[in-house]
Amino acid sequence: MKSTIPRIIIAGTHSGCGKTTTASGLMAALTERGIRVQPFKTGPDFIDPTHHSALCGRVSRNLDPFMMGEAGVLRTFAGASSGAEIAVIEGAMGLFDGMDGTDSASTAHVARILRAPVILVVDASSASRSIHAVVRGFRDFDPRIQVAGIIFNRIATARHHDMIAAEEFVPAL
Repeated sequence: MKSTIPRIIIAGTHSGCGKTTTASGLMAALTERGIRVQPFKTGPDFIDPTHHSALCGRVSRNLDPFMMGEAGVLRTFAGASSGAEIAVIEGAMGLFDGMDGTDSASTAHVARILRAPVILVVDASSASRSIHAVVRGFRDFDPRIQVAGIIFNRIATARHHDMIAAEEFVPAL
């Protein structure tokens, strides 16, 4: 079963960078506009999907290549996405953090399976220009992953924003 539904993965550089808030905000904003959003969460998390379901009015599903295999991820994605207009997938941990120090069952693994672009949430607190080295590392680490945009979270001031924006090379919000 194949799905052609538009999809986006909200991933992060690490746990605690703001993925859940960002993904939930996006799901809520799209749903408020009358768009039928199918929510997903990578990995075996069952707390975030409960919030996704409440926001979207559709049952959020887990996408876990370790538990369901790649074919199961594709089947679950296609089946759950039926009748939706877009799929929003919240990642787990950092984009490349998988089992036993590999990227197996990671958010990146799910992105490759689904051929989904990634919006990377980056905690920009306590950094300005250096944050671009982090972004470049994530963008270039695995050329099979399309980092389509960046959300810089925890920008403190307009000046802090301007310092980061001065060297922007990936579309950022």
